[in-house]
Amino acid sequence: MKFFSYIPEEEMDQIFYQKPSNFNKYTDRELLAYALGATLYMPGTKLGIHSDIITGKHKGLTSLVIDLEDAVGDTEVASAEENLIEELYKLYSATLNGTVQKEDLPLIFIRIRHHEQFLKVTEQLGDAINILTGVVLPKFEAITGRELLKAVRKLSHNGCPFYAMPILETNRVIQKETRITELMEIKEVLDEYRDYVLNVRIGATDFSGLYGIRRGADTTVYEISVIRDCISDIINVFLRAESPYVISGPVWEYFSSKERILKPQLRQTPFRQRYGQEGLKFRNELIDCHMDGLMQEVIMDIANGLTGKTVIHPTHIKAVQALNVISFEEYTDAKTIIESASGEIGVLKSEFSNKMNEIKPHLYWATKIMMKSKLYGVLHDEFTNIDLLKEETLVSNS
Repeated sequence: MKFFSYIPEEEMDQIFYQKPSNFNKYTDRELLAYALGATLYMPGTKLGIHSDIITGKHKGLTSLVIDLEDAVGDTEVASAEENLIEELYKLYSATLNGTVQKEDLPLIFIRIRHHEQFLKVTEQLGDAINILTGVVLPKFEAITGRELLKAVRKLSHNGCPFYAMPILETNRVIQKETRITELMEIKEVLDEYRDYVLNVRIGATDFSGLYGIRRGADTTVYEISVIRDCISDIINVFLRAESPYVISGPVWEYFSSKERILKPQLRQTPFRQRYGQEGLKFRNELIDCHMDGLMQEVIMDIANGLTGKTVIHPTHIKAVQALNVISFEEYTDAKTIIESASGEIGVLKSEFSNKMNEIKPHLYWATKIMMKSKLYGVLHDEFTNIDLLKEETLVSNS
């Protein structure tokens, strides 16, 4: 499994200075935590999940969550559990008969409602659990979280890791009077089980629902003040250099086209300068699909130190992953900073003569950039993320 595997090799050579590397559930946890990319949610009631995976129906898919929680109605829970188990058994059988290799599977997670359901489903899966990368733990709380993580630890063993991805989305996290205490207590629990926690996720939809808010397709989550403030505190607690976790960007929930109220969020200049009228046409296609709002939010995610994003539609996958690719300038700066961290110098001018690289303050950033560069790749200096998006569109439409 690797990002952009659908792009022909000769075109990859043209675009990438350093091509994306392979990864799977057995990859070292610290690196794997950055590999989620666009994590596609599917309801547990969906039929044919195993077939979609085997046939590669969703180009670029590298991680998915089969959801037994909010995407499933209360009256559908039993049938969703049965369908999930059946789909995973079929996929597991396909790995046994050679139809698909385990190493080629996307990172697959299940999202459960509660501890009892988790124990029930994992027991019924039997050996088929080995194709799972882990479990998503919604509405994660410090009080109940420890028992869930104990159960995750029991399922992980040498040669077959099993990870948890807690979602922070409860009222104790969003409400100011309890937020910092709850976040610090959750952090303490996660630190105890660090080896089994892949990343931390943010439930912006649940947060919004607690206040009767729903952002529109023209509004990023960072423009909703109560959510922005909470995300800021989550970053403050969980992204600290001395004990960091990878934090994923919150879900983007729009995919259909309708009449716009606000101006599009993609500037014309980068598209026009690179591709002329064809570039402007491509920009309009992205806007018509509400991809501009998604792309603006991903850019804000990255600016705030987040990596990857929860998505609910396959059309989101390529945009999220293309925007996470590392530029040649970022890579060069990061590499220089790491190579200069011997203590002999404190600051040096960037090779691009447009900034100063301070070794100690920028070292943690540089380390993250190098981790991401292994997975998402590094663009040649003359290429941009827009070029990669355009390339993906041409490939997928050919």
